[in-house]
Amino acid sequence: MPPDHCRACLDGAMAERRRKVGGGKMGAAVFGARCTLRYEMDLQFFNVTGNSKMLSLPGKKKDRAFVIVCTAYASAILCTRLLFWLLSVWRKQKRKMDLTEEPQNVDEILRSWRIEDASLEFSLYDFSQIADATVNFSPKNMIGEGGFGPVYKGVLTDGQEVAIKRLSARSRQGLVEFKNEIQVIAKLQHRNLVRLLGCCIHEEEKMLVYEYLTNKSLDHFIFDPIRQASLDWKRRIKIVDGIAQGLLYLHNLSRIRIIHRDLKAGNILLDSDLNPKISDFGMARIFPSDATQATASRLVGTYGYMAPEYVSDGLLSIKSDVFSFGVLLLEIISGKRSSGFQHNGEFYNLLEYAWELWKDRRWNEFIDQSFGDDYELEELMKYLAVALLCVQEKTVDRPTMPDVVAVLSSDGVTLPEPKQPAYSYAKVDVSVNVAVLSSRNDVTITTTNGR
Repeated sequence: MPPDHCRACLDGAMAERRRKVGGGKMGAAVFGARCTLRYEMDLQFFNVTGNSKMLSLPGKKKDRAFVIVCTAYASAILCTRLLFWLLSVWRKQKRKMDLTEEPQNVDEILRSWRIEDASLEFSLYDFSQIADATVNFSPKNMIGEGGFGPVYKGVLTDGQEVAIKRLSARSRQGLVEFKNEIQVIAKLQHRNLVRLLGCCIHEEEKMLVYEYLTNKSLDHFIFDPIRQASLDWKRRIKIVDGIAQGLLYLHNLSRIRIIHRDLKAGNILLDSDLNPKISDFGMARIFPSDATQATASRLVGTYGYMAPEYVSDGLLSIKSDVFSFGVLLLEIISGKRSSGFQHNGEFYNLLEYAWELWKDRRWNEFIDQSFGDDYELEELMKYLAVALLCVQEKTVDRPTMPDVVAVLSSDGVTLPEPKQPAYSYAKVDVSVNVAVLSSRNDVTITTTNGR
């Protein structure tokens, strides 16, 4: 049946037709068919949903939805870009405020960084002094490059040679390391620690000025096929003893207890007499004297040197440095790097290789072959045993640095038999097992556990 409005139309049309043609049945049929045809055509353009009377235009509705989605998407992109722009503007303004509020004399700087009790020898250098000393930071004066910037050799106006660590100008992380290194090392004085002479602050430039050591770093010698021969067995054990004394001072004898956290061959500098000095305290942390361990929120360090409990659970203690010392001692004895070590075409790690030779009582195969026969087997066994004890998987099985120094300085000491060391369960590179951020200074100690 046609709807009501069609019926009214039909009645009116029939009445009009009757008036014109005499009102026969034929007129009614014609106009009924015409109205019915119109109704059927209307249904082709309109969609009647169920029994409801709501009509919709599908094509127009889809177009409208598409426009709405595109508009929302474009608005989201615009808002996101605007947010990032505002954030960048805020950061630039904050950096400018930090620079303008930065104290500009050494007393204010030391006081603001809580190192007012630092040595009076600590100086604040002018940028012009540093630029002149390094010949305007000439590439010829560059002697190294760390994770936060290059290191230059410089000569001050009085003829003193210095090493200048120039942090990246816009590195906020570098600023954290800069302050941290000053806060830590300015309070320390020991013959086996590198001496910090002062710093330079100029706009966004941050530089640390150290004593210059002529023989560079330990890795410059022991991993070089030619230079390693210049460090015979006696010189190497002298270097080991000096490193042990430096760690003993950091852990037990200084006014504050320090965990270095990045002890490695590259951070051991050698003076003209090949005396070792521990350097690079950017990752070091002051450790509570009444605590045995702490929990770090994130990991930093160098592949192959970090203790297993630090890697797996973020647990940090003085035994973490002891583990690093053990790895370093194995490298000094063997002349081989811990990371990426390869033997007979098969990848090991140095800890596993040392353990296999120790079990088979083939100690002489582990030692650097450049020594020839110029060493004492009993002394070699003692140093190798100490190294393996330092890299034990459980912290309780590792000695403390006072124990290490006592053993190394004594003869005829009976040592416990080492157990299988950490990272020695498969023939893989240590770095594969250690997934960390190398040379990043973003660890914070969040929890300490008392004794």
